[in-house]
Amino acid sequence: MRSALAILGGYAFTYAFTAALARLLPLSAADALVVATLPAFLVYTIAILWAFAARDLRWVCCGVLLAVPLAVIGFWPQLQERIG
Repeated sequence: MRSALAILGGYAFTYAFTAALARLLPLSAADALVVATLPAFLVYTIAILWAFAARDLRWVCCGVLLAVPLAVIGFWPQLQERIG
């Protein structure tokens, strides 16, 4: 379970983090995407290492759930199009 959370959850967290960072950076869309993608390799590595270093599996699940608000921030325009 920890391996699945580390690999898949770390990927989901990194994807949401990159999308949120690209949305929040005050740059043009292409520049923000490039700048937000650069730390993604480090974020994914840290997420995997943290998943195995955490004492309890519940903390790992909580960390993966942090991807939800980041995804909402990153994909807000697409969510608005689908909702309204």
